[in-house]
Amino acid sequence: MSDGYALLDGTLLPAREVQLALPNRGLQFNDGFFETMIYEAGRLRWAAEHLARMQQAARVLHLSLPPSLSSVAQLTGTLQALADAQPPTTGAVRLRLQLWRAGGGLYTPATSETHWLATATPHVPNDAPVGRAGIAHSIRTHFSPVSFCKGPYALHYVLAAQERAARGLDELLLLDAHGHVAEAVAAAVFWIRQNELFTPALETGCVAGVRRARLLQVAEAAGIRCHMDLFPLTALLAAEAVFTANVAGIRLVQAIDGQEFAAQHPLVDLLRYREAATQP
Repeated sequence: MSDGYALLDGTLLPAREVQLALPNRGLQFNDGFFETMIYEAGRLRWAAEHLARMQQAARVLHLSLPPSLSSVAQLTGTLQALADAQPPTTGAVRLRLQLWRAGGGLYTPATSETHWLATATPHVPNDAPVGRAGIAHSIRTHFSPVSFCKGPYALHYVLAAQERAARGLDELLLLDAHGHVAEAVAAAVFWIRQNELFTPALETGCVAGVRRARLLQVAEAAGIRCHMDLFPLTALLAAEAVFTANVAGIRLVQAIDGQEFAAQHPLVDLLRYREAATQP
């Protein structure tokens, strides 16, 4: 691993000293999930929302969250040790928390207990516009009981990112198996038409992103009508403005397969302002 520190089952170690014991069900069967969070100014951003998604993922995968990660206070306090170990000049920290089932065995697990590893890198916000986006040709999303969480379908996004690079695009939008708009490679997708907000439903197989949920809450609190449904590609292409959203930022999409969209939109400005004003 790289320089810096990591937390392995709660023990702070130099990252280069981390050793994962075998058997490892995360490596063998992808039997687990991960969460990406931002720690800044002594706070874990949107901690309650991240914990709720972790708890839901643990329930669906029949995993037990460790006590040190099982409440907002415990999750924040545990990860603070890793964030505080970063150089003082780092600023905001991007934390990746990976959990996987303990024990060995084949497909049938013997336990619900978990191991976990947290790593940290500097957080690099990104609100820059997306210049050129396209529609994925090589991969589609699929709805399942675990499609909402991060990890079980990671290979889908690896393949999509490879296609994006091969086509020289700045972003790639994924459709579901029936041709409905689903998400971007590593972000939720939204669009605006007639001052109303649209985003794909979770039934498309998209990730239940924390930033996605926060923006919907902010929009509804501001009296903006929100639509979450199964939308054909034509609905997206009829939009005034399109943007992606994840923990790194909100990015307006300037063009999809050559069709141009608004480079600025007052509703996006309002959402950014309201979200920043209500950030815990």
